[in-house]
Amino acid sequence: MAIQPIRLFGDPVLRQRATEVTDFDRELRTLVSDLTDTMLQASGAGLAAPQIGVGLRVFTWHVDGEVGHLVNPVLDLSEEEQLGPEGCLSIPELSFDCRRALSVVARGFDLHGEPVTIEGSELLARAIQHETDHLDGVLFVDRLDPEGRKAAMRAIRESDWFGLERPTVKVSPHPTHGLGL
Repeated sequence: MAIQPIRLFGDPVLRQRATEVTDFDRELRTLVSDLTDTMLQASGAGLAAPQIGVGLRVFTWHVDGEVGHLVNPVLDLSEEEQLGPEGCLSIPELSFDCRRALSVVARGFDLHGEPVTIEGSELLARAIQHETDHLDGVLFVDRLDPEGRKAAMRAIRESDWFGLERPTVKVSPHPTHGLGL
């Protein structure tokens, strides 16, 4: 249980597809705990394992006072959409309007390997979609319209944190065949 450094835009781990979790063990429980502690300390609505340098399909969320996690998520999205501000702990202090499904049904597992289903709309739906995108190497700026993406990239390049030294890459404690970086 420790607060971990959050990887910033430009770190290659944020662009890699994360590996399915196969071992629901003590290391996974530690990862979920670290994700939760780091997310809460950073006041985020969610945090995915790649954002702390672990290439596994796990994320946490904190929306409307509810804290949760999901392992190996699979999403069913509504056809109805929402457009609203979205930010990212890996792209700090910036927010842009992003189009997402209005509601989601997310299926996956808890940290003990038990099946779970999470249904959410509005902010919870946005957080679940955003964090699942991280597991696929997709950032929310990739989903912006061309004009919004251009503005986002300009703001990122002009930010105080852009280009800062990245934290040392650590190998995941999980058997990810070298994909845990």
